[in-house]
Amino acid sequence: MKLTQAQLAKYMDHTMLKPEATADMIDKAVEEARKHNTASVCINPYWVKRVHKGLQGTDINTCTVIGFPLGATSTASKVFETKKAIEDGADEIDMVINIGELKGKNDQAVEDDIRAVAEATHEKGKLLKVIIENCLLTNEEKTRACKLTVKGGADFVKTSTGFSTSGAKAQDVKLMREAVGPDFKIKAAGGIHSLAEAYDMIEAGANRLGVSASVKILEEAAKQD
Repeated sequence: MKLTQAQLAKYMDHTMLKPEATADMIDKAVEEARKHNTASVCINPYWVKRVHKGLQGTDINTCTVIGFPLGATSTASKVFETKKAIEDGADEIDMVINIGELKGKNDQAVEDDIRAVAEATHEKGKLLKVIIENCLLTNEEKTRACKLTVKGGADFVKTSTGFSTSGAKAQDVKLMREAVGPDFKIKAAGGIHSLAEAYDMIEAGANRLGVSASVKILEEAAKQD
């Protein structure tokens, strides 16, 4: 497959989620996103106000993470965090499911957790992506998590936090696409470091990519324009 640099950039959530990220590192991510016109900048909730301000005058969204990276906070905490992030300027919310409850087959708890965050997100007209952390799941659990994401009313299902044992895999994206059908959106994130890997994820069915190596990949794409 071949996309122009500009087309590929709009697949990318340019990501800076490192716990040691300083204000200067956050500002650099904003500057890079503005230069390349990515889909969003994805940062931890503390930085939402700063990033939202830095992206004013562009169509680049501010994306943040909720219940991150473990997913094992209470639903009430996730909802509060979501509302605060949106108040601060977030356009997109990437929440982590309750992985333990999924693995324990308490599907109702997982669905309810997603739905509560979806309602808090959608009442403000924002987007919700749900991280299922594939590396910790069996194929059956991945499929179940995808279906619960759809039932819970989210907008995307997402492969990974990038903070567990591994990140996105093309075969997982294919499995997710089978689980959610042709129209529901998928985000692949974690460990995407090259143009070839980015294309692999898109060809497998990803609609969005969570990437910290956005600049490197987009510079690689520019050589092929």
